Amino acid sequence: MADVVRAALVQASWTGDTESMIAKHEEHAREAARRGAGIMGFQEVFNAPYFCQVQEREHYRWAEPVPEGPTMRRMRELARETGMVLVVPVFEVERPGTYYNTAAVIDADGTVLGRYRKHHIPQLPGFWEKFYFRPGNLGWPVFETAVGRVGVTICYDRHFPEGWRELGLAGAQLVYNPSATSRGLSAHLWRLEQPAAAVANGYFVAAINRVGREPYGDDDFYGSSYFVDPRGQLVGAAASDSEEELVVRDLDFKLIEEVRQEWAFYRDRRPDAYGGLVRP
Repeated sequence: MADVVRAALVQASWTGDTESMIAKHEEHAREAARRGAGIMGFQEVFNAPYFCQVQEREHYRWAEPVPEGPTMRRMRELARETGMVLVVPVFEVERPGTYYNTAAVIDADGTVLGRYRKHHIPQLPGFWEKFYFRPGNLGWPVFETAVGRVGVTICYDRHFPEGWRELGLAGAQLVYNPSATSRGLSAHLWRLEQPAAAVANGYFVAAINRVGREPYGDDDFYGSSYFVDPRGQLVGAAASDSEEELVVRDLDFKLIEEVRQEWAFYRDRRPDAYGGLVRP
């Protein structure tokens, strides 16, 4: 694997229907591939609006199986076509009545390596996710991809440091955090939490947010997506806070070992002293 990985993310505005939303992301992926990207991630439930602004049963219609559903079949073809690893967040139905907020990781040859299911499910005004999703039950997998070891957290997970650490301990080099977060009380955390996680755990983070206003609520998704390195520094500029944008950056994975040796956070961990974190 190359020391320098060219990685992409896209923040997209809602088109009004699933077919055009998927087609838009396919074109962004082809453009990323033309620009030499080896991996690309999409935003939370990328092929649907952020329907969690309301609690209505009609929105179960956005759910589909993973990896057998129609969107996943198209994404597998897209990975094969572009030769890119894809991180694809969707609304997953496991069986009638059982739903998850999920991201599948597809290797560059179209193989579905596995999926991550969001652990932390908010139930707050504008983010009524417990109405739709069960908490994730697949742990914190790290996937061996064509470009390196890739992990995923989803949106609200970023507020909880334990998941970030699980991914670091499992060897992640790059963690994608697809999100749907709006202007308001926690907006200032967007530029704090992911860089802090990158520093604490010694890896790269791709922070992806939706952009614009959508049906079903007043959430104003502010984009500002970015890549951050293990020193907590943005890799290039963040994306627009109001416009759709494709971001492609070169990530030097050699920096991971350099930072871990220099700061030695993993050496100085004290798991023997942390039992209270999981005590009931």
